[in-house]
Amino acid sequence: MTVFVIASVLLVLLVASYVLRPLWQARPIVGGAVVLAVAIGTGLMYMLVGTPGALDPARRAAPETLSDAVVQLEAELERDPNQVEGWRLLGRAYLAEQRPADARDALARAVKLAPDEPTLLVEAAEARAMANEDRRFDAAAIGMLDHALAVEPAHQRARWFLGIAQRQRGDAAAAANTWEPLLARVDPATAPSLREQINLARADAGLEPLAETADAAGPPVSITVSISLDPALAMQFPDNASIFVIARQPDGSPVPVAAKKLPAASFPLRVTLSDADSLMPTQKLSDLEQVRLSARISASGDATAKPGDFESEPVLVHVSPDAAAALMVDRVVQ
Repeated sequence: MTVFVIASVLLVLLVASYVLRPLWQARPIVGGAVVLAVAIGTGLMYMLVGTPGALDPARRAAPETLSDAVVQLEAELERDPNQVEGWRLLGRAYLAEQRPADARDALARAVKLAPDEPTLLVEAAEARAMANEDRRFDAAAIGMLDHALAVEPAHQRARWFLGIAQRQRGDAAAAANTWEPLLARVDPATAPSLREQINLARADAGLEPLAETADAAGPPVSITVSISLDPALAMQFPDNASIFVIARQPDGSPVPVAAKKLPAASFPLRVTLSDADSLMPTQKLSDLEQVRLSARISASGDATAKPGDFESEPVLVHVSPDAAAALMVDRVVQ
């Protein structure tokens, strides 16, 4: 750092001497004083508003321990607090250090910067529960889980934790209803234990257990959807947008039977819908003869349509193992 400061002062002196040469030649004392004042002022200004610590090799060394990494990350976030991933990483590091209250606060800062990111919302809700002595999900955590599912209805961890929160509050029926869609999505090895938890909740609510065939695989169906974007809308394409491909019942019901969310990258885009994308185990894609298919591009990533989103005209498709459809996203949601 000393070498850098000396070199900087010399550079300032050289530049100032050249620029102020007329004054130097006419009035040497005044010229010398001005050059010296500029050099000193530059050094003081750097010490006040610069980052001299960045010149210290010890500060630029890679962290050797988790604690070292936490210290560096804290310093970086103090310098620039508008880093979503920084707060997220700091929250995870705090959890690894068994500091749940600090993790809760760090992840809360991340959520303020990215309030519609489902996985981040789930992490923040879990951290809130871990920070509580009784490990309960409070109202704020439940709100985060609800919002995560509103943005991404198929988010498994959000659905699982919300069911736990409902059980903690004594609403066993709601917990069972929240967990049931997971049966169509979890690994087959996990399904029996999940079914057991659902049936325990149903028993506490005075309901009959699920039928043994509730999570059995239905007839294999696969709808291949080709999605194109109208060139007239291409120039208005929002950054970091998401595309939702949604199958609904043909009777006009607004509740999706199956849905898939993907990053809206290049077009045309090919997407496959199957029973794995069904949202309810009691209403699978393969249970229907026909579905209304539509596509929507969302700038916010929210599952609910908002003004300014792009969408396609719905098309009616017969459900079969090799069904196919083409959608054109060509209109703006008003």
